[in-house]
Amino acid sequence: MQQFIEFALKNWLLFAALVVILGLLIGNEIIRRVRGVKTIEPGQALPLINHQDALVLDIRDSGEYKAGHVPDARNIPLNNLEARLGELEKFKGKPIIVYCRSDVSSNGACALLKKNGFEAVYTLSGGLPAWQTANLPIRKK
Repeated sequence: MQQFIEFALKNWLLFAALVVILGLLIGNEIIRRVRGVKTIEPGQALPLINHQDALVLDIRDSGEYKAGHVPDARNIPLNNLEARLGELEKFKGKPIIVYCRSDVSSNGACALLKKNGFEAVYTLSGGLPAWQTANLPIRKK
């Protein structure tokens, strides 16, 4: 224990950074849960897409979307989402799976959707990279 304390004191900046990073991770998770946003893994998303006609919503910019996206995903960039909510009205009763590059921005998008009456809203854990890591198909336009 004495060695650990000495190490921590000599490397206080490292430990301060560790505490900040842990705080941000825990805070993000708490905010996500308070907002009622559910996280879904790529493998869990498939049954929603295939059997419940879930809408897959890509909130990245159009250039990123064209470079590669989940098949049949609708692209509405995050900065346009609030103005274009009317386009999603018909999906209020269906699951919506939102994704971005890393799932950080998708949490905010999901909160916006929940606030506007969309009930079954999910963020894709890990974003598009997680989808690709699961060896699921992507489309390019």
